[in-house]
Amino acid sequence: MTDAATNATPRPPAKAAHSLLVPDAAMGRRNAAEKRFRAYGLAAIGVSLSVLGIMLWSIFSDGLSSFFQAKLTFPVTLSSEVLDPAGNGQREEMTKVTTIGYGKLLTAAFTAELAAKGISTEGVTAKQLAEIISKDAPGVLRAKVLADPSLLDQTLTMSVLAAGRIDGYLKGRVTMETAERDGNISPEQLQLADRLKAAGILGSSFNTRFLTSPDASDQRPEAAGLGVAILGSAYMMLLVLIICVPIGVATSIYLEEFAPKNRWTDLIEVNISNLAAVPSIVFGILGLAIFINFAGFPQSSSVVGALVLSLMTLPTIIIATRSSIRAVPPSIRDAALGVGASKMQTVFHHVLPLAMPGILTGTILGLASALGETAPLLLIGMVAFVDNYPSAPVEGFLDPATALPVQVYSWASRSDPAFIERSSGAIIVLLVFLVVMNVTAIILRRKFERRW
Repeated sequence: MTDAATNATPRPPAKAAHSLLVPDAAMGRRNAAEKRFRAYGLAAIGVSLSVLGIMLWSIFSDGLSSFFQAKLTFPVTLSSEVLDPAGNGQREEMTKVTTIGYGKLLTAAFTAELAAKGISTEGVTAKQLAEIISKDAPGVLRAKVLADPSLLDQTLTMSVLAAGRIDGYLKGRVTMETAERDGNISPEQLQLADRLKAAGILGSSFNTRFLTSPDASDQRPEAAGLGVAILGSAYMMLLVLIICVPIGVATSIYLEEFAPKNRWTDLIEVNISNLAAVPSIVFGILGLAIFINFAGFPQSSSVVGALVLSLMTLPTIIIATRSSIRAVPPSIRDAALGVGASKMQTVFHHVLPLAMPGILTGTILGLASALGETAPLLLIGMVAFVDNYPSAPVEGFLDPATALPVQVYSWASRSDPAFIERSSGAIIVLLVFLVVMNVTAIILRRKFERRW
């Protein structure tokens, strides 16, 4: 036994047993990699939120002031000798008095109010005094008098818009230093504005006309509003909804439930996917060539904009609807067919109601995306200056109109800083509409969502 034990091969030392509770080096490296990846993800989210916060801060800091406007308040006597030279109170005769006559009347009343309150106008000429009042004020007063001729010879306390530079001075956009280099305002006028503000004649209030008035010329930025743009966008979204939902849902149901799987349907599916990726400006060129040049629809009308946006939105709605239908479990179809339901009954009584939350969500998100499109609308002429409201539907669909994103582009391209402020304000209004539409989509999904 001694020789056998001596000649035996020695056994290697046994390895130490690994424990799940004691991490080894490889586990430590994996845990470190996981922590780094998580840190990278949090950093990416932080950077994205920071950029979004900076963008929103810049938009709201520049645009919130557009919802407030400087106004002058003083009494005005509507003399019939000036406004009704014929003295018969007939509207046809009163229309012969232009805004020039109303402007002189406002200037005279404004000057008289300054004299009555002892406000010095030293260094300000009569022309510069008139320029403190907005060029939009005479037109507003003229429309008011023509609408109600009984106002003649009455003294009204008018609240009229101040000029754009005066409004900018109250908001901090115009300073004494910039006024010295500005041909549209003088430091003396700004000093007079300070005295008017102290006397209670000049003040700032909420600007409801920003949401209701049409666009204004470059000489009247203080009077520019979003009324026509909001109405035009509403008309287009209504038409897009009417066009896209029936066609998009019907196409999705056919392709997903009834169409045979062959080369023809494969070609259709590929083209739908490709159309969803086509740049929006291509649809604008298509709309210009077909709907305006060939079909003869009125340029810059809501119906043309709706047709172009519908072509853009249809692929998105079809893809979202097909995904929602495909998400319904096959067992629902099998159970309906098993109890004797036809294919049509199975689709419309069982599959479609269960897919409705996804269909509604995809539709609303598609409309929200179409609401913010600008390039195709520029090509069909909706960038034109429109200062008249379109008529009520259905006639109004053919009237010239503009849209919110186009109005933003138009104001941002003008040189007056007051229009830049208003473009930021229009972006805020557009963002409110987009947020409302997206929140609606979330609520509908949460309300009708089924969990399998």
